[in-house]
Amino acid sequence: MFGELLSILVAVSFTVTALFAEVGSKRMGSLAFNAVRMSLSLLFLVLLLWLTMGVPWPRFADRDTWLWLLLSGLVGYVIGDYCLMQGYILIGSRFGQLFMTLSAPTAALLGRIIMGEQMRPLALAGMVVTLTGIAMSILSKQDKNKGLKLTISPKSIFIACMAGICQGAGLVLSKIGLEHYYSTLSGLGIADTLVPEEAVIPLPLSISIPFASTLIRGIMGLAGFMLLLTVFSKKGIDQLRHALRDRRAVRAAFGSMLFGPFIGVSLSLMATHYTSTGIAQTLFALTPVLIIAPAALLFHQKVTVREIIGAAISVAGASMFFL
Repeated sequence: MFGELLSILVAVSFTVTALFAEVGSKRMGSLAFNAVRMSLSLLFLVLLLWLTMGVPWPRFADRDTWLWLLLSGLVGYVIGDYCLMQGYILIGSRFGQLFMTLSAPTAALLGRIIMGEQMRPLALAGMVVTLTGIAMSILSKQDKNKGLKLTISPKSIFIACMAGICQGAGLVLSKIGLEHYYSTLSGLGIADTLVPEEAVIPLPLSISIPFASTLIRGIMGLAGFMLLLTVFSKKGIDQLRHALRDRRAVRAAFGSMLFGPFIGVSLSLMATHYTSTGIAQTLFALTPVLIIAPAALLFHQKVTVREIIGAAISVAGASMFFL
């Protein structure tokens, strides 16, 4: 139950960070926003590790741990978060989070292929139900004589789909890295209940290691976004300078960082340690339902009954992967 409870807290955290991210990404642009919030996240994580591990870096992490978590950062942060923030700019956080339900089937399929995790017979039906829910939310009838039409552009759909797929793939890769981390401890004869003597805040390694893993992922994330800003974007540095002068955008980046890369992602890694990847990802997928009311209230978005039902069906479909 502890893993499931953590997963629900992750869903709430991701809901809050999505609301902050919609504001910040629209004001800064996706690359600058991701670079700012990733920088803030790394600062917080370095400080936290110094307080809980006694050193400001991922203590005891071996080469395989670094490789898997860096790969996870590339897929989940650099590609996934870039697409997610672009999705927030194009279609808003409510629709952006709807497509994140694709992360559950992605995590289940990759968890089965890579890690040998079990996948129930209802998985195929779950995929159909998830896609049906998404379709209900993004399709509308023009009039009696015409068929259905998309309410958002094909480009937006592709970007949002990539965000959901990369989120699921990144979670599986991060779980592999996290398990390597714990295996390294075991190989060194160190129990995860150990509290480092140098720690200022006495927490066991089982609590601090997920944050250390998030730091490794974040290093790749920041490196990737800075590379995109400086090499592949003509006005990247100017965008970053302008973004840092926008106080409201910086506050949004701080809020998104706090509830996203710092708290949410770290708790998500912790949750996958205490429950299966699929169950964790299914509960994370509650965000599209949780975000409907605050998005409508804060951004004055019109929400139709069809969209609410579609979001609920999509989440239900994601849960069917693990019944």
